[in-house]
Amino acid sequence: MNLLILESPGKVKKVQSFLGSDWKVVASVGHVRDLPERELGIGLPDFTPEYLPTERGKEVLNRLKGLAASASAVYLATDPDREGEAIAWHIADALRLKTPKRVTCGEITAAAIQAAIKNPRSLDMALVAAQEARRVLDRFCGYLVSGPLSRAANERLSAGRVQSPAVRLVVERERAIRDFVAVTHYGAELVFADGWSATWLTKPWLQAGEEYLLDNALADRAAAVRALTVKECKESESRTAPPAPFTTSSLQQAASNALKLTPKQTMQLAQKLYEGGHITYMRTDSPNLSAEAVTEIRAFCEAQGWSLVDKARTWKSKDGAQEAHEAIRPTHIDVEEAGDPPDEQALYRLIRLRTLASQLADAVYDVRTVRLGADVDGKEAVFEARGRVLREQGWKVLIATDAATQDEEGEADAPDNPVPMLPQGENVTAASGKLLTKKTKPPTRFSEASLVRELENRGIGRPATFAAIVDTIMKREYVRVEKRQLVPTLLGEKVVDLLAGVFTFLDYDFTRMMEDSLDAIAGGKASYREVMNKAHARLVSEVTAFTAKYLGQERNAPKLTNFTCDACGKALVHMQGQRKDGSGTYDFFACSDRACNTSYANVDGKPGDARKHTPPTKFKCKACGKSLVRRESAKGAFFGCSGYPGCKQLYQVADDGKPDFTDKKGISQKGGKK
Repeated sequence: MNLLILESPGKVKKVQSFLGSDWKVVASVGHVRDLPERELGIGLPDFTPEYLPTERGKEVLNRLKGLAASASAVYLATDPDREGEAIAWHIADALRLKTPKRVTCGEITAAAIQAAIKNPRSLDMALVAAQEARRVLDRFCGYLVSGPLSRAANERLSAGRVQSPAVRLVVERERAIRDFVAVTHYGAELVFADGWSATWLTKPWLQAGEEYLLDNALADRAAAVRALTVKECKESESRTAPPAPFTTSSLQQAASNALKLTPKQTMQLAQKLYEGGHITYMRTDSPNLSAEAVTEIRAFCEAQGWSLVDKARTWKSKDGAQEAHEAIRPTHIDVEEAGDPPDEQALYRLIRLRTLASQLADAVYDVRTVRLGADVDGKEAVFEARGRVLREQGWKVLIATDAATQDEEGEADAPDNPVPMLPQGENVTAASGKLLTKKTKPPTRFSEASLVRELENRGIGRPATFAAIVDTIMKREYVRVEKRQLVPTLLGEKVVDLLAGVFTFLDYDFTRMMEDSLDAIAGGKASYREVMNKAHARLVSEVTAFTAKYLGQERNAPKLTNFTCDACGKALVHMQGQRKDGSGTYDFFACSDRACNTSYANVDGKPGDARKHTPPTKFKCKACGKSLVRRESAKGAFFGCSGYPGCKQLYQVADDGKPDFTDKKGISQKGGKK
């Protein structure tokens, strides 16, 4: 028997039907191991993560272990991206597989599965390292920053390497809207008897430093013009190419505009379509299709009698695109309907029509532009009329517009202007004119989809994370949704204000460069340790600066160091300050994992010999009331006061293991037995 391990249980039944009885197909149900929940879980100085099975992962790994033991070969077919590669490695590592076979395919079809199995490869450890770097970076940001941030704000807050810049975008947009002051400006439009219109070109009339015409009386005089002369009449052709096939982000934007779906809903529906074998993998930043798919699509379009573009179209990817997978498309282009619920079917139709349109000919328009001259205040005023008529539909036979970039308000295009052919020098008379009073508009709030577009344009995040970023900042109540628009909460603004000017991960360019560094690790162009060392050192420095800025008077504020604990390998913190009871100062190093409870003396700024702290007992010192601590010495066990050296009381251990408070001989105020 051969064992094939998928990531999603939704694909198991279909893939099993492709492979037959000689195969056992099971699912990992996502990640099976992760960093510890309640501690840093990263060893320094080599940044080695400590992975533990998740609660669900324990059960999954136990089951997989039994199946792998009886399998002749184990194939790891988790998703074809960084996360999928990491999950495959975790499974192989946890099960101690000696020769795991890694297989990937971009679509769930019999042909794709069979082809993948015939061409297995080894695990891509560069991809695994890139995912590990992302996870460790996120842990450092959350673990090291959230504590000081919460103390500075006096409430529980969290920071994130990617979520915080996303919140900043929403906050800055909202503040730009608040600070916006509308400018009233003017124009003029003339209407002619047969229904066409011309607009006054105001730019030559602007005063120095003006962006808009502010003189309403002047605009009113321009609107009163009736006699004009044709200066020129030009005819031209304009072409509009179809939009590219969907990437993850453009699918989320189009589904938001056309279907009113959130990015999270879109990805859930796309996941179902992918698992059902209806579409290719839905996490991609490439707008291009495979050569085989293009051939199939063009043949289908030709059979329908649609006009094809002469040469198969390709598109330039955005800077930083990984292009590990082709664009999102149907697996079988001739299938018109797929999916079960109406939303799933609607999303499939959106994907299919976009894919088909991508290989059709341009839409071609006949354009006519007329310029008219008239006298206003002794100076020539120019009015322009422009009209266009669709001559060849091309791709518009299938879709009218690019749903991913259409106006968020859903406004329709302006109606065509039926401009007539007019000879140069001819005199024309306007039937009427009107003064145009306009106001500048403030920036619009982000929708969930337009925030995804902004994140992508700035290189923040990757296709697999866009929807999760938006979902996270809403769950943490840093932003809320009002009428499908994102509005920052007071909490979100507070977080941004506290982090700004201290932490570089809030900077858009830095966040983009960090994503580029992760891509470099994935491509084998940078080492995990090199990237992590720089990022960690910077973050430690920034945490120290933040603590000094906001928590300078705080007692017991630990400072993270690059030293590691000999007992568990985790980072040490430098504990320095005034004792709460005023009895003196303290200065030592302690393990950042409280469960470890190991400390070190400060010897010339470095950790000395380790000392394992003994937790205080429930027994109280009769002299000062502080808790007693059981200790061991060369002469045997005893109880000492936790207030040492301020209180030096010692107590012998009674037969029942408790402090002997009755034996006066066992009590000493000088550290020795009487």
